[in-house]
Amino acid sequence: MEHWCEEWRYTERNACRLAEQPRATQRYEARIDWEERRIRQRLHELAKQHPGSGYRRMTKLLQREGMAVNKKRVQRLWREEGLRNPPRKRRKRARGHSGNSCGVKKAEHKNHVWCWDFTMDETADGRRLKWFSVVDEFTRECLALEVERRMTARDVVRILTWLEAQHGTPGAIRSDNGPEFIARAVQKWLAARNVGPLYIAPGSPWENGYSESFNSRMKAEFADRELFGSLMEAKVLGAEYQRYWNQERLHSGIGYQPPAEFAAELGPDSATLRPPQVRSTPPPTLISTGT
Repeated sequence: MEHWCEEWRYTERNACRLAEQPRATQRYEARIDWEERRIRQRLHELAKQHPGSGYRRMTKLLQREGMAVNKKRVQRLWREEGLRNPPRKRRKRARGHSGNSCGVKKAEHKNHVWCWDFTMDETADGRRLKWFSVVDEFTRECLALEVERRMTARDVVRILTWLEAQHGTPGAIRSDNGPEFIARAVQKWLAARNVGPLYIAPGSPWENGYSESFNSRMKAEFADRELFGSLMEAKVLGAEYQRYWNQERLHSGIGYQPPAEFAAELGPDSATLRPPQVRSTPPPTLISTGT
């Protein structure tokens, strides 16, 4: 409007008609609401005096001071000034403890203890990849190396069912306290097969050392060296790395043998033994909600 009036010598009336704007809007001058400014300043002062309080308590405090304010107005100003209290984080009760560490309850034979974990990656377009690995702690075999954009507890159960058909039922499974591992579906699968879950202490990844070791080497030797163009490419290359890990890569912990060769030397009997001492406390009984 100012450009038209100054450069083109339009009158205000003609400029407003050209812009289809009411002249009252053009001539409007914002007024400073001193009362609202005073309320905002007072809210900051009260927030320092009463930390943890919300807008409802602030409304009562302002009303006790004689200010004519209602709850909705205080709520709006409270949010605009950024004085909202952060939502309380619901603390999740961890199931794990250090007694389930790989240094305390060690695998004594094949299929004695499995361990699993997730690790994150991405494709060339920046989209997320989620790798899921399952390792036999005694033989160092990578039993599964799956990758998807996202995985849930149902996907974990599906992979477990397939592994059970291929390798038999493990004596125990060691993991952290991730939501996929403590989910009801996974707990139900473990309880149905009497598999003891070994949950490590929160914030102690070294207690799941075999899984952490596999993931770190997988990232260093494979994932960090590849630029995956798609999910399918990651699946194909991941299957090839799993074959290399099991059949070609030499492991110092088993006498510099490939895991598949070491497992073959153990014979079929060692896969059926399940000493009771490795089991943790019995899995919690699941209560049906009827849904």
